[in-house]
Amino acid sequence: MPGRGMSRNYRKPKQAKATLKRLFDYIFGQHKLTFIAVIICLVINSASTSVFSIFLKSLIDDYIEPMLGGAELMSELATALLGIGSFMLLGVVCGYLYSRIMAIVSQKVLLRIRDDMFAHMQTLPIKYFDTHTHGDIMSHYTNDTDTLRQMISQSIPMLFRSIISIVIVLASMIVMSPLLTVICLCLNMINLLVATKIASRSRNYFIARQKALGDLNGYIEEMINGQKVVQVFCHEEKAKEGFDRENESLFKAASTADKLANMMMPVMANIGQFTYVFIALIGGALAIGGVGGLTLGTIVSFLQLTRNLNMPINQLSMQANSVIMALAGAERIFELMDEEPEQDSGYVTLVNAKYDEDGNLVEAGNEHTGIWAWKHPHHDGTLTYTELKGDVRFFDVDFGYTPDNIVLHNISLYAKPGQKLAFVGHTGAGKTTITNLINRFYDIADGKIRYDNININKIKKSDLRRSLGVVLQDVNLFTGTVMDNIRYGKLDATDEECIEAAKLANAHDFIMMLPNGYNTVLEGDGAGLSQGQRQLISIARAAVADPPVMILDEATSSIDTRTEAIVQRGMDQLMKGRTVFVIAHRLSTVRNSDAIIVLDHGHIIERGSHESLIAEKGKYYQLYTGAFELE
Repeated sequence: MPGRGMSRNYRKPKQAKATLKRLFDYIFGQHKLTFIAVIICLVINSASTSVFSIFLKSLIDDYIEPMLGGAELMSELATALLGIGSFMLLGVVCGYLYSRIMAIVSQKVLLRIRDDMFAHMQTLPIKYFDTHTHGDIMSHYTNDTDTLRQMISQSIPMLFRSIISIVIVLASMIVMSPLLTVICLCLNMINLLVATKIASRSRNYFIARQKALGDLNGYIEEMINGQKVVQVFCHEEKAKEGFDRENESLFKAASTADKLANMMMPVMANIGQFTYVFIALIGGALAIGGVGGLTLGTIVSFLQLTRNLNMPINQLSMQANSVIMALAGAERIFELMDEEPEQDSGYVTLVNAKYDEDGNLVEAGNEHTGIWAWKHPHHDGTLTYTELKGDVRFFDVDFGYTPDNIVLHNISLYAKPGQKLAFVGHTGAGKTTITNLINRFYDIADGKIRYDNININKIKKSDLRRSLGVVLQDVNLFTGTVMDNIRYGKLDATDEECIEAAKLANAHDFIMMLPNGYNTVLEGDGAGLSQGQRQLISIARAAVADPPVMILDEATSSIDTRTEAIVQRGMDQLMKGRTVFVIAHRLSTVRNSDAIIVLDHGHIIERGSHESLIAEKGKYYQLYTGAFELE
């Protein structure tokens, strides 16, 4: 159980060993030769630190004491000092080299991890992003990867250096005095036990801190996105209370973790000082008693080695917290990477096609004919081609975001090629859900959806979505020029095609009034543009894709009535010859639809033209005559 004050979202790591193994695959997998060079540098650097302590014995016993007795050894001493100084200088150079190499390696590893993480994120279904805060997802790329940077560039070299130093020092101590070595090791066992105890306690708090930090980032991101709503409804105090709760959760986990981490160094340093004094007393007593043949040089050198032994042990203990934090961050990263990608068993693809001399539909290769077809391979090895028309039909479709919460019930509808189908109904009736099923953001629980008489589950998702144009109520513009944002709908579109699409959407005039026209750079999701202008660009983006099926999800809800009239004329041109699904915010915009579907709590309760539904005087009649807006 987590201790008092830990994050309420605390959970223990599931597979620490597996996480460490995967992390090492990233670290060592592509950098074996580099790490061999680092190990060589670490060995020389560690040896240079220890060799001076070993040299102290020779300095006192072989040079200083004989010189005090009158021996002339200055030239020999100078040669020895020059040799030890050169080796220590080499150690300094090697220390610089391994630090520099590890800094580069750490960034390369993080580059690969971020690439893999982002690439996998692109394969995740929409459901993942609907159920995870964007701030927490961002935290994987910032806070969690930063803990890995610290571990790779600092902790791992320090761990190797400490282990190498311990081996060299222990070997030297055993050669000098096995008895004092045993005493020193017994005292250092106490040091290790204390360090292990503190590290085991702090480990859970460091994991909780990473989780709490992700939650706090998610809350901040949510508040930034909704700041206008917060201020409109005077919700500032409640927002601050929510932030205080998240911040307090992070404070409790982080302060406890840091308290334990900061406690470790002074505790272990004091134990090390006690060890140093105890060894000095024991060594002095043994030397005076003539036990073990200890000399003054041996005792001085051994005491220095004792310090050299305590230092890497302390460093090992201190790096444990960094490693724990990195493992906590790595586990969160690998959890994202292990999320189930969007499943796609489709095998029917969209190809460029043409009619041959016999009137048969065949693939056109790279020839742009303006005709698209579904390429359908069959079990007997044959291929059939069906021209893309945009005929969409639902047959007894049931759907729920969870098995226990079915939101669509027995939905049957059809939209013939070129028809405009409008969905109306109160919020939560299932309008947007139906369009999410058409592009397979979610898969149905029961029933069938057929597209040009092909089961939609057989169509490869990327090809299916390529045949659909979508204009959403919430516009997302990306950093880049206006031209880049329009071209997002068709990456190989020419400038002329993008301009024609903008004209079709009636966006051309306002774009030409921008400082640099189509080359005006947009930042911050189109900050500086009105909501209506942003929506016009998104409509142009859909237009340049020139798909046979359009989904307009309340596309004009954020546009004023005057602008809507302008946009509607462009959209009418855009919708010509296409199958169109419209989710209506204003009922006045759906009057010219071929069919209007009235939804209520996931059921279709009415279908017909505007005139026929008005004549029926049912739900649509009540909505239309009672208020011209649904929400």
